[in-house]
Amino acid sequence: MPELPEVESVVRVLAPRITGRRLQRIDVASRKPWARMIGPAEGQQVRRVRRYGKYILFDLDEGLLAVHLGMTGKLLVNADPGPHARAVLVFDGVNVVYDDVRQFGSMRWLPHEPEGLGPDALEVAAADFARMLLARKGRIKALLLNQAFLRGLGNIYSDEALFRAGIHPLAEAGRLSRRRILRLHSAIKQVLEQAIAKGGSSISDYLDPDGRRGWFQIEHRVYGRAGEPCKRCGARIRRILVAQRSTHFCPQCQRK
Repeated sequence: MPELPEVESVVRVLAPRITGRRLQRIDVASRKPWARMIGPAEGQQVRRVRRYGKYILFDLDEGLLAVHLGMTGKLLVNADPGPHARAVLVFDGVNVVYDDVRQFGSMRWLPHEPEGLGPDALEVAAADFARMLLARKGRIKALLLNQAFLRGLGNIYSDEALFRAGIHPLAEAGRLSRRRILRLHSAIKQVLEQAIAKGGSSISDYLDPDGRRGWFQIEHRVYGRAGEPCKRCGARIRRILVAQRSTHFCPQCQRK
């Protein structure tokens, strides 16, 4: 699933192409419920394109068009619509194809930003992050995946940040020392910034709007490396399930 770095990479490529352009129409091929909620976006000018957690937001004259890429969604500039094209955004001079194989994503007009989400993982201050974390119960990995707690972080970068911070994914969030919490906060920002610089991670079929793959996957230290030696200590990377998600960690480097 595209996470914060992938969504940010999409926004950075897409924004210069469509900001200021008018969305003339949307040709919809999907029968999903979201397809009935995009009509008000037609005919409006795109004032800004930005990321909000894992959402791509097109700020319009009135309201906004919110795109969530789900598991396999892509926004492709001036691409030929293929068999999995669910919608085509037709601007004056540019087309953007919304392609989604598994159809877990969505595109809808909203009067305001999506509700119920926590602060952004890339922007939250260290003191605020510590306060939030110490007030919560539960396993740290599950909490980091909770978008109501922290928006934008997902499975890949939670695993990578926890490894860099030396924290076991099953550690109790509210029992972490302040020192370890601040180390985790630093690790989250570091891994997200580095992933953005590499265009995100292309694990399966993620592509940016120009059809380019990300390259941060070659720098993963634990995610997707179950059974391989830890790059730091040589122990075998383990895989477990946390909140129904595959979770990768080093049993030697990461402690509860």
